[in-house]
Amino acid sequence: MAKPTIELVAALRETAARLKNGAPYAWGSHGSCNCGNLLQVVSNLTKEEILKYAHTGIGEWTELAEDYCGVTDAPFSLMIYKLQQLGLTPTDIHNLEYLEDRDVLNNLPEGFRWLKRNVREDVIVYFEVFANLLEDKLIQQVDVRFNELMQPVSMVIEPEMIIR
Repeated sequence: MAKPTIELVAALRETAARLKNGAPYAWGSHGSCNCGNLLQVVSNLTKEEILKYAHTGIGEWTELAEDYCGVTDAPFSLMIYKLQQLGLTPTDIHNLEYLEDRDVLNNLPEGFRWLKRNVREDVIVYFEVFANLLEDKLIQQVDVRFNELMQPVSMVIEPEMIIR
């Protein structure tokens, strides 16, 4: 699963919120599909710009992510790089596009079920559950030393501090 980052959690939630509020969605279009909508959030590119850049590569998001080369200056490579900077791997990009990560599916509110990659409501729930799982992982990584936080505080009361 993706490397949990605050930025990725926020981007997944923002993408789900935009889709809930009627953002353009078309699974067959690089600019407004699952990954396209996420990329709109993290890059501030429009769906039209993403579509234009996507045509500099060959294939769907899955193929583009697997063929990605971090050395080239191709615009679409830069978009894949942006997704990878968030913490996504090529497998994560594939799973986002096809809604297939078993950890996410196992944690759906109604229990495991297969989701349809081209159904807006399924994409929304998938992104929300994915964000929740990543957030849980982030919380588990927080190292809180309660013993240090709960040390007794010694307080000296100066005579001028006493209210009469």
